[in-house]
Amino acid sequence: MMKNLQDYTIVIRPEDNGTFVAYVPAISGCHAWGQTSEEARAELISVFDMIQEEYLEEGKVLPPDVKLVVAHPS
Repeated sequence: MMKNLQDYTIVIRPEDNGTFVAYVPAISGCHAWGQTSEEARAELISVFDMIQEEYLEEGKVLPPDVKLVVAHPS
């Protein structure tokens, strides 16, 4: 069964240089950058599609999503 990017937790955060990084914590190497959060997310879709294609070619299945816990230093 093929998965969609919507099946995964996506993290989008600003970088110190004013750009944004978007990534899927559950999938190693699934990350992208952009000038805006929307651009980073759009790039992430392309990266996800490429990774999914690689997994299919290798006969592997994408890993399950992970639960994230957001912790703030006290």
